[in-house]
Amino acid sequence: MTSAPMSPDQVLAEFRDAGALLEGHFILSSGLRSPVFLQKMAIFSEPPRTERLCRALAAAIAAKFGKIDIVVSPAIGGIVPGYETARHLGARAIFVERDPGGPFTLRRGFQIPAGQRAVIVEDIVTTGLSARECLAAIRSEPGEIVGAACLIDRSGGKGEIGVPFVSLVTLDIPAYPADALPPDLAAIPAVKPGSRAMPKP
Repeated sequence: MTSAPMSPDQVLAEFRDAGALLEGHFILSSGLRSPVFLQKMAIFSEPPRTERLCRALAAAIAAKFGKIDIVVSPAIGGIVPGYETARHLGARAIFVERDPGGPFTLRRGFQIPAGQRAVIVEDIVTTGLSARECLAAIRSEPGEIVGAACLIDRSGGKGEIGVPFVSLVTLDIPAYPADALPPDLAAIPAVKPGSRAMPKP
């Protein structure tokens, strides 16, 4: 793997240039509300941009955790960055997925065998919930879960995952319960990302 360090400003420039850093009133996947949304699919729709960011994430993972054999990501949003990061690590890429209405599980014959070192790769971390659920799904695997990583940690470092964690950028972007919005945010109609009402960059 070729080391490819990127500064936080360079990472954020990739998001801005892709139209992936949006401002407004957004309903996050956690249910919290935020004035900023990181539309990661605007990044992942561009393979060269995805390659640059995930190559940098792979370098950060290797620097912190050493040799990695398996990258595990939560479906669906983590599959693309997980695969591309694994490619630069020379690792296998697998994912956990939900049974309808249930928790994340490993399916499709995916395993983390004894003696294998695995890392969880996410796209964006807000509360760390999906990474924690991913971790819970693979805790019983014989291999070693050495840590987790993401492109952007928007929790300001407050997201708890349960294993050592590395990100390319740490931002402290506010997120509020729906019943505790500041007046300026409450005055803006809420948009759920991915909906037809999603504003175009």
